[in-house]
Amino acid sequence: MNRVLLVDDHPIVLQGCRRVLEDAGVREVLEAGSAISGYRQFLRSRPDTVIVDLALNGNRLGGLDLIRRMRRHDSRVPILVLSMHTDPHIVSRALESGATGYVLKEAGPRDLLAAFQSVRAGKPYLNHEIAVQVAMLGPRRDAGPYGNLSPRELQLLTLLAEGKAYGEIATELNVSYKTVANSCSLLKEKLGARNLPELIRMAIQYVSNGAGETANVRV
Repeated sequence: MNRVLLVDDHPIVLQGCRRVLEDAGVREVLEAGSAISGYRQFLRSRPDTVIVDLALNGNRLGGLDLIRRMRRHDSRVPILVLSMHTDPHIVSRALESGATGYVLKEAGPRDLLAAFQSVRAGKPYLNHEIAVQVAMLGPRRDAGPYGNLSPRELQLLTLLAEGKAYGEIATELNVSYKTVANSCSLLKEKLGARNLPELIRMAIQYVSNGAGETANVRV
């Protein structure tokens, strides 16, 4: 945990996040108060992780464009949204724009730290309640092609819904990392998912509709 970029136009939020991160051992916490300064700082400093608000400088969802711009420049950097918005449609848009995880500003320091550590480790993150709401936006399980999936593919969906990273899934299934990545690519094609966040939402929906337990899902 060497360098984290915080993008938020509320000084109190920046101060609180900085304290949580520094207490967790983050060595360098950079701050930006607007989308423009955030993007410039992102290009200049190459942070290991980004935490960004969606409402920036009077623009209710200005953070979405910033996420898309950062994602076009770097497809791998973890991006955690810290927002007051609980609308699952907005959460879904953030994930589609390239966010790795989403945590509410009303959450406590422990939840913020859990979300940060999750995305930094390569695991998408949503708390259970929001994950279920986002999953319900998609097509219902009985209308989808889940019945055409093999038992191993259904198992892979369940593991994705549990928030497991590719490496963890590979260990649990006793296969290579490349095999898991290829299997997820095939799943995206079979289910019509455009990207990994969308596949994970479909996985959560599959589990929440009766295929398994969704408690403590961190996706």
